[in-house]
Amino acid sequence: MAVEHLLRQARAAASLSQAELAEAAGTSQPTLSAYEHGQKSPTLDTVARIVGEAGFELALTPKIEFTESGNTRGQPIMTPAVLPRLPLDKALATIELPLHLNWSDRGRRYNLRDRRQRARVYEIVLREGTPSDILTYIDGVLLVDIWNELVLPHPVRAAWEQTVHEIGDPGRSVA
Repeated sequence: MAVEHLLRQARAAASLSQAELAEAAGTSQPTLSAYEHGQKSPTLDTVARIVGEAGFELALTPKIEFTESGNTRGQPIMTPAVLPRLPLDKALATIELPLHLNWSDRGRRYNLRDRRQRARVYEIVLREGTPSDILTYIDGVLLVDIWNELVLPHPVRAAWEQTVHEIGDPGRSVA
């Protein structure tokens, strides 16, 4: 993610104007504007200070690599090396899956707070989804929680089994 997008996103999430965030972070509004428009490049310390004043912190998250772990109905089964984590508001949101995932029930909205609806979304995404879909809709901890309830084709379950059990092992840390 580009620094300018990160700064705009943090400011918008905090519902702050450029002037308000700049003042709180000890910089000027024109300088913050230049950072947000990619006209100036702030140091990492400056970015951390600005997003900190917006109520966030910079953090490293693991890059999730995908491998082809089999094939079903002529489509590759893509599995991550580690299970993704979603922010709580996304993990439990009400969503509408894109047409390429939910072609048979267009426009249906799923409330991910509802266990059955979340299971249905996870079944669809694990069966039909791309790596981008997996990173958008699947939360690793919630997947582990409902894993045994999911109705999946054998090749899909077999491809995901090792990754799901690695995170589900209490001796391992959740990424």
